[in-house]
Amino acid sequence: MRLAQALSLACLLLLLSVADSAAQPRPRRSSSAPAKRPAATSSSRAKKPATASTTTLNEARIRLADELKTLTRFLYLYGRTSVDIEANERQARAGGEVPPQAQAILNRSRTTLLNSLGNIRDRLDKLELYFRTTPGLERQYTRLSGVAAAAASAEQRANAGQLDAAGRALIEVSNQLADVLLEM
Repeated sequence: MRLAQALSLACLLLLLSVADSAAQPRPRRSSSAPAKRPAATSSSRAKKPATASTTTLNEARIRLADELKTLTRFLYLYGRTSVDIEANERQARAGGEVPPQAQAILNRSRTTLLNSLGNIRDRLDKLELYFRTTPGLERQYTRLSGVAAAAASAEQRANAGQLDAAGRALIEVSNQLADVLLEM
């Protein structure tokens, strides 16, 4: 029975890695018409921060929505996988026998899970960098700031064996991403 669970866990993790690679950002086509910007005098630039054009805001929305979708898919698989990993680890600690094959699958599953968490953190770091370096997105960046650090904290918790706490931290990250998207 445990071997079947371990095999299903391995299949889920493979799906997770496929979903993560499929969700990699794809190049977007921009419209052929350039965005019109109102002429600004030097005095008006000094008083107001730059505002993003419609094209820039749409690109930011798309990037943010893509990351939110990726994180949501990851959380779905993460929850199912982490429960299986924790159950198998509890069984092993309680003195139950875990066949060597199942233990190997469990170790691979944990490693894959941790690597996937690192990939999520990297993606969120790139998203933060995009918002920080794109003119006109300063207001949105202040709301988005810290998601990569929260994902890094989740990664540290998972490395420490606190898979449930790591998942909860990632749910907060997804909530923060959704809030920023709603404000845009």
